[in-house]
Amino acid sequence: MIQLKLNAIRLGVLLCAGLLLPSLPAAEAVSASVTVPEGQTENLHPFTHLAYIPATLEPGTIRFEGIKRVNVPVTIKHTADANYCAQAAFREPGGSMFCPSTGAVVSAVAYDVTYSYTGRPIASDEFANRQFVFRVEFQNDELPPEVLQAVSAKKAGRRDMAGYFAVNTTRVPARRVVIDSTRSSFCPGAYQDGLWIRNDEACHDDVHYTAIIAPSDYIAVRVDAVP
Repeated sequence: MIQLKLNAIRLGVLLCAGLLLPSLPAAEAVSASVTVPEGQTENLHPFTHLAYIPATLEPGTIRFEGIKRVNVPVTIKHTADANYCAQAAFREPGGSMFCPSTGAVVSAVAYDVTYSYTGRPIASDEFANRQFVFRVEFQNDELPPEVLQAVSAKKAGRRDMAGYFAVNTTRVPARRVVIDSTRSSFCPGAYQDGLWIRNDEACHDDVHYTAIIAPSDYIAVRVDAVP
């Protein structure tokens, strides 16, 4: 009886082994069909001709400072590690989402136009500096030939070069969420050592909010080349 049971067990093991062995090539076929993320190109859009500066600037202080030929990053080509990404798909669910990639930056020749303006000092600036600058970039075909020649020869004066550009400012309204004072109520109290202390600890503020349209904290400055 014992011998019959042992034979039955051996037969079951052989049958299981026969079912498992053909599955190994199938696993290899799945591994070979893994889709590896291809390189992606990211456009940096450097030629918008726009700059955003704080709305606290003093009106009329925007001043042309200069123009120079530079190289600016235009695109970044991300390339993933194909071997790592293929293995990551089998290590854990979602592993392929964390494939490391490297970025190759592609630059182009451009012209950097610099402006200065006067504004309120930044709170973190111990020197209370009130002079600030912003920059916009232009492509070769966006500027008149005489501007390109003047930059190359380094002979044109600042006033002459400033005449080739037009500056327009816009303060676009922005949507803000503020406390609705008509619907809100606050518990009475007083400040003690810099902290607001309620007269009644069991009291709770009833605060409601509403959306309003108000001027933005920033001014959009657009610089265009004059034909």
